[in-house]
Amino acid sequence: MNKEQKRDIPLRGQIPETDRWDLSSLYPNETAWEEDLQKLDAYISRAESFRRTLGSSPESLKSFLDFLNEAGLCYERLEHYAFLRASEDGGSDEHQARLGKISQKGSRLQASLSFFEPELLSIDKSVMTSMLAHETLKPYSIKLQKILRFRPHVLSPSEERILALQSEPAETPQHVFEALTNVDLDFGTVAGRPLSQSTFASFLMDFDRSLRETAYRQFYLHFDQHKHTLASLYAGSIKQDTYQAFVRSHPCSRAMALFPDNVSEEVYDNLVSAVRDRLPALHRYYRLRKHLLGLDELRHYDVYVPLIKDVNVTFPYDEAVELICDSLAPLGTDYVETLRGGLLGRWVDRYENKGKRSGAFSAGSFSSDPFILMNYKEDVLRDVFTLAHEGGHSMHSWYSSRSNPFQHYRYTIFEAEVASTFNEQLLASYLIARADSDAMKAYIISKQLDDIIATMFRQTMFAEFEHRMHASQEAGSPVTLSTIRTTYRELQEAYFGDAMVLEEVSDLEALRIPHFYRAFYVYKYATGLSAALALSRTVMEGGAAERDRYLAFLRSGGSKYPIDSLREAGVDMSTPEPVYAATDVFASLLGKLETLMGMSQGGHT
Repeated sequence: MNKEQKRDIPLRGQIPETDRWDLSSLYPNETAWEEDLQKLDAYISRAESFRRTLGSSPESLKSFLDFLNEAGLCYERLEHYAFLRASEDGGSDEHQARLGKISQKGSRLQASLSFFEPELLSIDKSVMTSMLAHETLKPYSIKLQKILRFRPHVLSPSEERILALQSEPAETPQHVFEALTNVDLDFGTVAGRPLSQSTFASFLMDFDRSLRETAYRQFYLHFDQHKHTLASLYAGSIKQDTYQAFVRSHPCSRAMALFPDNVSEEVYDNLVSAVRDRLPALHRYYRLRKHLLGLDELRHYDVYVPLIKDVNVTFPYDEAVELICDSLAPLGTDYVETLRGGLLGRWVDRYENKGKRSGAFSAGSFSSDPFILMNYKEDVLRDVFTLAHEGGHSMHSWYSSRSNPFQHYRYTIFEAEVASTFNEQLLASYLIARADSDAMKAYIISKQLDDIIATMFRQTMFAEFEHRMHASQEAGSPVTLSTIRTTYRELQEAYFGDAMVLEEVSDLEALRIPHFYRAFYVYKYATGLSAALALSRTVMEGGAAERDRYLAFLRSGGSKYPIDSLREAGVDMSTPEPVYAATDVFASLLGKLETLMGMSQGGHT
């Protein structure tokens, strides 16, 4: 897209077809989607016939599990397609109606299958042990063993059915938040350029400080005008989490969120503690930023602008793909050529359009291409890293879906964030090694520092905030706008340090983070980076054995718990050492930047 095209946000129909994802690997047209939607009714009706049969024999249990796979595959395709179409244009009534249809059917399907886990867990332990030893159930042994862990947290069939029927309305806070912030809010224009959730990042990276400030204040003015609504939505989401933890007999909502991955709360606490220990390095960085920008006061809208002014970087989309593929050469020809074909083909929905979901994501499924949503801007280097990041997710999906049966191809988010940030590390190392000047090298290093801040320090601050908000609700202190803002400001002050002068509205940032509606998700970005830093260095410095061990990790899918799969790949996330090592990498890069800028390390105020 050229600069003139970027001045206005185009309508969906104005985006060339070659720049949009091709969803035909899911459905060739809307009629085919509707036909499968009708098939889902048959699965819902048939589910009842399996009730009270699961413990009668290994063959009966396998028959149901085969049925569960069929229904699950059908639902996944339907839901995946509806979600992707709604992400293209959230303002489309047609897309929203389709999403509503599958949401309703999904709730009914979940309710019809709600007897499964209670009935499975009611089977006598000795009988279940005998059944698991039967060859017939071998393809499902991993799935069954993981379900059996939930024995203390599964309710009676009638109670599970009630919870299943409640699942759709429970998502209301998140859906309202997305509709308000992505569609309804009109942020206007700044200097003739549209201001949106997506373009906000570009404004904050502009070298014109007055422009950054204007965009920042105008953007948060709209959040300030809706702060009570947004606070109520977030409080409602926390109440849902607390309710679910209580009825399922988990000690707290955080323990409930970590339980499926078999991750202890100690891993979460180790992350926060280790990052807290290394905050002096982060404060040193912000003092350096203040000095290099020549500011008397560092403000919240000053933390994303590139530090190296005399290096202009522009990567049109196709060039970005080639750069990424070159940097990933240590992963081998198969990995690189598959990714290149997808990124230059139709895996990616490349550019912003009106109503399109902000940010970026990868959305893989068992029976389709691993699609990527981008809002790519060629003059924002972060977008090149984002494309590499999402490409890592998509290749993880590609390997996993081709190496595992449907019942355990889904890897955890804990593992997913390793695959994505691994790619970013290889890209950063490639760019630094090939920089043709000290200025370019300083530019790339400063970018890598910013990425580690975004992935390690910032996500850990988010994780600490989420835990404190949920703990407050669970202790009987309701979450309000006041407690949200007070807690978030305390954390901003702790993480930014004394170099930062916060704005009155800075703590409203707590109301605009979409991941907060998926509680206890963001800590995985930080743990993922810690693992990725270790594994990327192992692959870059090693040979075929190290590469193959990493690719085996990508292929493992959901066949292991994440702590175990990462340990086999070469990093032990049950200890704080990988987190400390990651913060050491940050401190080392910071020292290199200080040297390149002709400054003694830490010698700036």
